[in-house]
This record gives sequence, structure tokens and C-alpha cells, in this order.
Amino acid sequence: MKAAVIESVGKAVVSEVPDPTPGPREVVVEVAACGLCGTDLHILQGEFAPKLPIVPGHEFAGEVVGVGRQVTELSVGDQVAVDPSLYCYECRYCRTGHNNLCERWAAIGVTTAGGAAQYAVAPVANCVKLPEHIRTQDAALIEPLSCAVRGYDVLNSRLGSHVLIYGSGTMGLMMLELAKRTGAASVDMVDINAERLTTAQQLGVSASATSADELDRPQGWDLVVDATGNAAAIQDGLGRVAKAGTFLQFGVADYATRVSIDPYRIYNQEITITGSMAVLHSFERAAELFATGVLNPDIFISDRLPLDQYPQALTQFAAGIGRKTVVIP
Repeated sequence: MKAAVIESVGKAVVSEVPDPTPGPREVVVEVAACGLCGTDLHILQGEFAPKLPIVPGHEFAGEVVGVGRQVTELSVGDQVAVDPSLYCYECRYCRTGHNNLCERWAAIGVTTAGGAAQYAVAPVANCVKLPEHIRTQDAALIEPLSCAVRGYDVLNSRLGSHVLIYGSGTMGLMMLELAKRTGAASVDMVDINAERLTTAQQLGVSASATSADELDRPQGWDLVVDATGNAAAIQDGLGRVAKAGTFLQFGVADYATRVSIDPYRIYNQEITITGSMAVLHSFERAAELFATGVLNPDIFISDRLPLDQYPQALTQFAAGIGRKTVVIP
């Protein structure tokens, strides 16, 4: 079969690889679409994936075309979205309900072959059957949405909060859509790329700007979300949190990224700084939200490219062009 392969640091190609074979409790999915994510760029840079080469792609959906001998929950022809998370279920974190912090954490498309291919293998337990009205090519959005749902699980946000989001890429826009639905009084957005803010405006952001200095909230925001992973944005955002407010590190930063905090201010103003790591008991809920139309795929997916153009798609994504890019095998 044809698949994208990150062969070595900085090098991605499309080549022929062996067809996958399902284990007893696995299915083979013919991939309808696979989304690109910042994690894929980190893998290309030599981070996250334990070894290369690897077939990337952890945001994908498609049709079941093969089932293992012990699979009864799904049948050939079912349309599914795939949760890429793989846990050991044995370590301290799994046993205390923090599976996303598993000591042996793994993921389809990160530690094992992923969905940037014609076919992919997944445990049946990781597959969510899709209702008929969902276009399977759009369902690659469910995995990033499940990360955003996890982010709001961490926050336990209150009704009437004022929210500031850094970054109007896919994840920032998803956090915007969820903030609107969790009772935010206002949702403002900052991005140094003024062009990208037009989508946020289309989705009903309260205010947008290329700098938080341009926004009228001198007392700060109850909730500040970084969806960039960029040190300058994170540093600025930490200074914008209102008293008793929360800062969420949602964007994935490089390993070497460092910022400064003000311990006295954190103490004196009772500021919470927290993070949200990937998916935790949120994939099924994200699929249900997606089925209700919480996201408009035609707005969120800006580019649909053939799998043959995967290297070019990575380059385009790294340059910050568009919103969600998906490849179509």
C-alpha cells in the first residue's frame, strides 16, 4: 500500500509499505482522510516518536475493511473515527484514571504506524462508529476536537467567564467554539497573523487583535488559553490572567521552550496554571458533539490534498498556511 513515511529528521516521503494485518482484537481501516497536526511537525523535528522511520497520522477516519477473529463490535463496511491513544492500563497513572499520562504512553501515528496511508490498523476499542449523516472525510476532525474537550475537562470553567485565546489555528478555533458553548461571557482571540483572525471573526469571536494590548480588558481575563506553543505568546498570556483566573497551556511547545513566572503574583492573586495533554475519556464525547454540528467542517478544513503531496502538505502546514489540512489517500 501507499503511505507517508517520516524516514529521518527533516525528511518525509511517500512510498510503498506492506499492507497491514489485524490482530485478534484489531480492525483494518481504509483511511478516508488524515489530518496534519503540530505533533507531526515535532516528529519531523526528531521529537515525540521513539524511533524513525514511522508512518505518521493520528487524526484519521475511514471504513472498516478487515476485522480480527475476535472482533464482534464492528463489521466490514462500518465507518469509524479512530482514537489513537494506546495505554498500558497497568502503571500507576492508568490505575488512577490518568491514562493520558501513562508511563508507557503510545499512540497510533506516533509510536506505531498511523493513518497517513491507504490503510491503518487500530484496536477495535479505539474505534467509534459514525452515524450515517457524517461525511467520513470530515471525521478526521474528531481527534483534535477530543483534545479540546479534554482541555475543558481540565478547566472546570464557570459560566460567565471572560476568555482569551492565543492562536487562531485549528485548535484555537475549536477552543473558541467550545468556550461559546460552555457559557463564556466573552471570547477574545490574539494572533500575530491578522489574516488567520478572519475565521475567528466568522465564527463569532467577541474581539480579535494581533496584540492583547489592543483589547479592552485591563483587569485581565478569567481564562487564558495558549493554543500556539510559542514562547512569546505563552509569556504574554501569563501576564494577562485576572485575579483568581486560570492559564491553560494547551498548545504543544518544543522541548526547549522556556518562560518565566512570577511566584508572588501566583500566590497573591490565586492564579492557577495548568496543562492539558492529548485525549482522556473525551473521544466518544467529541464524536457525539461533532455529530450535532458543533464544528462546520467546511470552515475548519481549509485544504484537502492527495496523499502523494504529504511532504508538501507538511511544508505548507509548517508555514502556517490555512487551517486544518487533511490528506486523502
